[in-house]
Amino acid sequence: MDHSQSWLNVFPDHLRSLLAKLPPALFAALEEVRIREGRPLEVNAGGHYYFLTPEGGLTRQPAEAYIPGKPEGNRLLDLITNHSLYTMEEELRKGFITIAGGHRIGLAGRTVLSGGKVEHLRDISGFNVRIAREIRGIADSLLPHLLDFKQHSILHTLILSPPQQGKTTLIRDLARQISAGTWRHPEAKWPGLKVAVIDERSEIAGSKRGVPSFDIGPRTDVMDGCPKAEGIMMMIRSMSPDVLIVDEIGRPEDAEALAEALHAGVRVIATAHGSGVEDMPSRPALSKLSESSFFQVYAVLNRTEKGTTFRLWDGKRRRVQEAGWKGRDEHA
Repeated sequence: MDHSQSWLNVFPDHLRSLLAKLPPALFAALEEVRIREGRPLEVNAGGHYYFLTPEGGLTRQPAEAYIPGKPEGNRLLDLITNHSLYTMEEELRKGFITIAGGHRIGLAGRTVLSGGKVEHLRDISGFNVRIAREIRGIADSLLPHLLDFKQHSILHTLILSPPQQGKTTLIRDLARQISAGTWRHPEAKWPGLKVAVIDERSEIAGSKRGVPSFDIGPRTDVMDGCPKAEGIMMMIRSMSPDVLIVDEIGRPEDAEALAEALHAGVRVIATAHGSGVEDMPSRPALSKLSESSFFQVYAVLNRTEKGTTFRLWDGKRRRVQEAGWKGRDEHA
């Protein structure tokens, strides 16, 4: 089994055998596998949703689908926690576990509260296995628009989109190309830059025991499994990066840490959930950054049947261009 199929190992034998019966083209395009105890087994491929039959076929009818039971859910949880729920308490509290290869498994169940905050997740009965895939070159069309020719660097950039539009795969490829100095522009002659990736959920680099499983470039350092705000400050102090890359900002402390990066002369590429720049005023952390004109470029992603397009906005949130690329992402 190659690296791209390593996620199959987390499934109990019977579920694994059903998934292995999928048509090769659909299997290669899988983005999510959803297991809900007592409800139909569901897959998402290329933005299309199907139920799996007991024979491993595809159907749109829930009544024809295979129904996973509690033993399979318990076995799946045992496998993804490596037979030790105790060592995964922090991940369970957050509601997801990231396994080797950057594949993230969302969890649903009953929360245990302490002081009004989630302390633990129990009676887990829902799983969403989100399959990570590396798509080299997916950043080719966007990267030339992010170049700072005066400083021989990258412009401060925020990439916005709803979930599953391609943000994570995109910034993974941006890290690789910026680190390698592959600028995709004939007038960009400077060498690759030192890149620091803050990978709180272990999705961008897909690190296993601190070593990335994806190609993120020759001059890239990764702070794995670390809260974003703390990881940003640690990287600035210890690794002297030229460029910081961070996924899904949104908390006030994230904004404060990014502001520190600006004062330290470090360029930033970040992502956040949102359908457009007009959503930023309603997000406290993003609003603060936009009001201070922190970001010089905004890229808004939109995924369609034909591929992914991006709209570009300048630092004053004025629309400047629209372009796109063909292909699919795994999740974001």
